[in-house]
Amino acid sequence: MGGWRTVVGIKEVARQAGVSVGTVSNVLNRPERVSEQVRARVQAAIDSLGYVRSESARQLRAGRSRMFGLLVMNTENPFFAALARGAQEVAADAGLGVMVCNSAESAEAEQSYLSLFAEQRLRGVLLAPVSPRSESWEMLRRPNIPVVVVDHSVDERQVCSVAADDVLGGALVGGHLLRSGHRRIAYVHGPEYLKQVRDRREGLARALEECGVDDAVIVDIPVPRMDVASGRDAGARLIGLLRQPTAVFCANDLLALGLMQTAFDAGVRVPDDLAVVGYDDIEFAGACLIPLTSVRHPAREIGRLAAELLLQEAEPSTACRGHRHARTVLRPELVVRRSSMPR
Repeated sequence: MGGWRTVVGIKEVARQAGVSVGTVSNVLNRPERVSEQVRARVQAAIDSLGYVRSESARQLRAGRSRMFGLLVMNTENPFFAALARGAQEVAADAGLGVMVCNSAESAEAEQSYLSLFAEQRLRGVLLAPVSPRSESWEMLRRPNIPVVVVDHSVDERQVCSVAADDVLGGALVGGHLLRSGHRRIAYVHGPEYLKQVRDRREGLARALEECGVDDAVIVDIPVPRMDVASGRDAGARLIGLLRQPTAVFCANDLLALGLMQTAFDAGVRVPDDLAVVGYDDIEFAGACLIPLTSVRHPAREIGRLAAELLLQEAEPSTACRGHRHARTVLRPELVVRRSSMPR
């Protein structure tokens, strides 16, 4: 049975390579100061001994972390996976890593992770907040950790933000359903403290009002979480209504996929009996047995733009000359597929 391996330090590398500790440090941190021959000798010693540099020690010396934090509301949602991928691409190009954490739509968990980020003195934080109130990121300002809010449009006097126009996204859905002849529409959504939920419903209501339809025709079906299981539950409640809607707008695609499962099991035909529209246009939306109409939410682009803003704000030169916050709002797109084709 093997035992614990001895941790190899920089002194052992220097001894094996026949150089000073300072030379090894230069090879690791300032290689341009060392000749190619010496670099090769030190690298051979590193490979032979299995030396792994201590990031915590390097961070103490440099005074800066090489990690960004990314806190999202649901890591099971492919939308946030795509957002993380965009952020990681930008960070990797800058030689940085991204620590992805999941608040699970919990304000308490969000505060706990933000405290952890502050303790770790991360280079910066990308935050998809449960609540858009400034208290969410205020604790990061004290240790001067820059923050960019993602998937929320925030007043640029407070902080940088990158989001899509969810009010417009909801209006695109409303207009499409009205043109398809629907006048009784269900809105399946998560908790109303989520700004996305409120904005998407506001857009739906605006589209109805602009066409002279009272928004009282909207049947709200709230669920505790924005996931597939909650979508299945919402589907059961919708089918049980005495006066059933002819169309349903789900606040994200996971809810729509769960709802369609329940509809299929109950013999409800989509879109003949019930038109279904989701939001986010995740990869699975177009791959369903009945392809799902959805609002394309540019997740990867949001992640990339937010990470670029964070890199700019995290630069010491930017901090010295002052940083002006920016609010970036992207335009969503309605992708019409079979699940809501006119009857």
